[in-house]
Amino acid sequence: MVVYDLRRLRVLRELQLRGTLGAVATALGYTPSAISQQLAVLEKEAGVRLLDKAGRGVRLTDAATVLCRHAAAMLAAAEAAEAELASMAEQVGGTVRAGGLSSATQRVLVPTLAAVRRDHPSIRVEISEIELEQALPELRLGNLDLVISDDYDGHPRPRPAGLRFTQLLQEQLMLVLPADHPLARHEAPVPVASLRDDIWITSPSGSGHDALVVSTCRALGGFEPDIRHRSNDADVQLDLVRAAHAVAFLPELTLPTNDPTIAIRDIADATINRRLMILTRDTPPTPALQRFLDSMSGLPVARHAHAW
Repeated sequence: MVVYDLRRLRVLRELQLRGTLGAVATALGYTPSAISQQLAVLEKEAGVRLLDKAGRGVRLTDAATVLCRHAAAMLAAAEAAEAELASMAEQVGGTVRAGGLSSATQRVLVPTLAAVRRDHPSIRVEISEIELEQALPELRLGNLDLVISDDYDGHPRPRPAGLRFTQLLQEQLMLVLPADHPLARHEAPVPVASLRDDIWITSPSGSGHDALVVSTCRALGGFEPDIRHRSNDADVQLDLVRAAHAVAFLPELTLPTNDPTIAIRDIADATINRRLMILTRDTPPTPALQRFLDSMSGLPVARHAHAW
């Protein structure tokens, strides 16, 4: 009977998800030749060819794809065993690696970190600001334990198998205007059509937020928005509202209070929502991760949203 080394199985899974030996080497902190050696040993253990040459790189054989499927199950079982054993310890310790987009990192992950440091000082927390496209492979491979992502009405994110998606909160998008904008003179909700001649700010092209702005202007205003500025950072978008005399749709969570330099108004034509989602692997959480999730659910923003 073959006894597989879980570390080598993880290398194979990394290659399946990342695509190149160089990317796997960078992720794991090894040289490409060391990764090739690990895969060569795994090939001998399995007794079948796992890699074929493909141009200057390699591709997985059918046998490797089968082994990757079983590797995922074995790695998940090992993770579940580790979580169960950790739950038997008298004091909760361990590491939680969490990542998220900019606004979620600042307003959810950092306050949760502070709560965990106060209530569970033996838990080590590592925070990374990261976009979902980069975060998903890290989460599935175990390099992250939790990711905060978002999606917008009409523009849902993909939901890959093997991950658990839990809604943290739902919040409304607001129109943000410069304080001296003509439409800021009144408190009334602003029709999208009245923003036809304005300069717009969105997140980068291809993002859910960018798609939302474009589709909303088309559907509710009948125009193509003049998008001149793009940023993933809500604070940068707010600075652009002030400096460029531009307008933006931003979630409530990202907005300041009592800022005289901007005006925040409801959108007259529709209520548009954003949801913050917690992504974890679909395996039992370690005690440390469970404490982190519990602390997150206790944040004022989560309690206010009534989403748990």
